Amino acid sequence: MRSNGRKNARVKMDHRQPVNLMGSDGTWRRSCVLLDVSQTGAKLEVEGTLDVLQAKEFFLVLSSTGLAYRRCELVWIDGTTAGVHFVTAGAKRKAANATAAVAQSK
Repeated sequence: MRSNGRKNARVKMDHRQPVNLMGSDGTWRRSCVLLDVSQTGAKLEVEGTLDVLQAKEFFLVLSSTGLAYRRCELVWIDGTTAGVHFVTAGAKRKAANATAAVAQSK
């Protein structure tokens, strides 16, 4: 089911699924709860300060061992709730190509 104009359906978690956010350089970590998830992003309830989320990119660590994770970037914050978009290699290449095309047209 798609709602709110979203391209991908979101799966709402039936129970509190603990996950962590971690800086891409490993210098910070925040506990959080996964509220819902889709193929392209997630909604999280973050514990502690949210100032570290202003980083360009960070990791959503899905397992206690750290073996399952997604690279992501912040989309929005509302109180202790945050929305993140999963960054993919394909999206990075598209953004780089678009930037290069704009630079060449000037």
